[in-house]
Amino acid sequence: MTELDAGAIVSAMEVDVPLTPVPAAQLVAGSPATGAVDLDEDMGIGVWEMTPGAMSDVEIDEVFVVVAGSASVEFVDPPLPAIELRVGSIVRLEAGMRTVWTVSETLRKVYLA
Repeated sequence: MTELDAGAIVSAMEVDVPLTPVPAAQLVAGSPATGAVDLDEDMGIGVWEMTPGAMSDVEIDEVFVVVAGSASVEFVDPPLPAIELRVGSIVRLEAGMRTVWTVSETLRKVYLA
């Protein structure tokens, strides 16, 4: 496991993120897999990845920055305009939001939750 120590550098692209298939209850399309690695549990910092496909999710309070890939996020509840994610996108999510993530190119994000 990679940890984010004070004064040290961790490459978001080199963090090994073990992936597991999306559970059937969340699967919308394809056969995506997801995984996350906590870099600092106390601060809620980590790296998350999803392979191509689509899944539904219920969000937590989070801010993230996309560091690789592309995707769209549909906001089911509350109904908001869909967003397109690409490298450099910064997004804030609120707890309880219901979303559908459609990944076209494996997406990797660094999050603070």
